[in-house]
Amino acid sequence: MSRLWSRKAAALVPYVPGEQPQDRRYIKLNTNENPYPPSPAVAAALQAFDPAALRLYPDPQSRGLRAALGKEHGVPAENVFVGNGSDEILAFAFQAFFEPSPAGGAVPPEAHVLFPDVTYSFYPVYAALYGIPYRTPPLADDFSVAVEDYLGPCAGVVLPNPNAPTGRALPLAGLARIAAGQPDRVLVVDEAYVDFGAETALPLAASRDNVLVVRTMSKARSLAGLRLGYAIGPRQLIEALERVRDSFNSYTVDRIAQTLAIAALSDPAWFERTRTEVMETRERTARRLRKLGFEVVPSDANFLFAKPPGMGGEALYEALKERGILVRYFRKPRIDGHVRITVGTPEEMDALCVEAARLLGAGG
Repeated sequence: MSRLWSRKAAALVPYVPGEQPQDRRYIKLNTNENPYPPSPAVAAALQAFDPAALRLYPDPQSRGLRAALGKEHGVPAENVFVGNGSDEILAFAFQAFFEPSPAGGAVPPEAHVLFPDVTYSFYPVYAALYGIPYRTPPLADDFSVAVEDYLGPCAGVVLPNPNAPTGRALPLAGLARIAAGQPDRVLVVDEAYVDFGAETALPLAASRDNVLVVRTMSKARSLAGLRLGYAIGPRQLIEALERVRDSFNSYTVDRIAQTLAIAALSDPAWFERTRTEVMETRERTARRLRKLGFEVVPSDANFLFAKPPGMGGEALYEALKERGILVRYFRKPRIDGHVRITVGTPEEMDALCVEAARLLGAGG
């Protein structure tokens, strides 16, 4: 720890992304990347991009991209916000809608932001960074969200739907109950994985003034390397995000990202074909793992959350890594017996199942 650090920097426990080892070639099933390339329209747009344009700043309002996203989802462009990945937008949302801890004394329930105890591990990092108090209602034993836990006094609610790392999704009716039960608080619905089978909360964002839907083009659009996220919601929530962004960096989305994201949106057939393939491969893999004795949580995401029989999650992770297959292991209470497995190509998932069968056949 450097003596030059601030107390805040010294106290932070940063988010740790999935490993990206360079020592050998792996079958990468650990960071929820799409196994298929982006639309050929993206490649064509990249090839046609004029590098001379890079001498100019990008449109700080991303008007063309916001119009394309608005058309895609049937909302006005003014109800769309874009950012450098959905993580950036979530960080802006924590600043825009939630307050730091009040000075002195105990923090009352109504000052806490709510999100599940097993969820995307960036949420507590944001809360710590901005000094926002939070509570984590526990998921049920089957990793489902109990709506009633989010209806009491709070400062707001953040829910990933489907949840990560479990893959379970809450039906739209459950999200509607939470939004109606917290009329004076913001419900942020993180839909990073919604395109793989869950119900979207976009109807709530269109009909209520307290619902913000945050999405990414990293997963179903195969643009994780581009860093492009967006939010849809009522104008008053979008304006709050804009105020935070423009107090930090007006140019968060570069020219190339705006151009290629518009290109990706222009090819709905590619989007439908590749996401359908991911979902079908997910279900085939889940059936095979269950036959091997795994406990597999029902998933509406592009990954599976699975507990192997007769061995711990860490042991399976280490053994698969030795065999050239990367999955994600979380050394955390309640889930340290599981691994999260990104859905790859059918061939990659075949390799995973074969190695898992060999490991379990050898007694783990």
